[in-house]
Amino acid sequence: MCRKVGLATDGGEIEVWGDGLQTRSFLYIDECLEGSIRLLRSDFEGPVNIGSEEMISINDLARMVIDISGKSVDIRNIPGPLGVRGRNSDNRLIEEKLGWAPSQSLRQGMVITYEWIMSEIQRSHNQR
Repeated sequence: MCRKVGLATDGGEIEVWGDGLQTRSFLYIDECLEGSIRLLRSDFEGPVNIGSEEMISINDLARMVIDISGKSVDIRNIPGPLGVRGRNSDNRLIEEKLGWAPSQSLRQGMVITYEWIMSEIQRSHNQR
């Protein structure tokens, strides 16, 4: 999503598969690594979710990234694979056993991710 918006021209559009109402939860990679490291260093042997309970629709995720970019970009929903209609993480067990929960909001992680994607796009264009 960050790449799509990053490459879109101001006043342009991005494509989102399906109606965009399918929901997911996303976790910033540093958070995922922290949860994984805590699990590996613990004595707990059961399965746990390492994720975010902050659920968002794909259209709202696109709107968030567009807002972060400062661009005016439209969303065009097109036919395409959807996967399951909704998915979220239940973190009760990992909070109970390891005292871990994500410390950043989705938006905070998306700001960092968008800035990184944009620097990679710029680096790629400079190498040409």
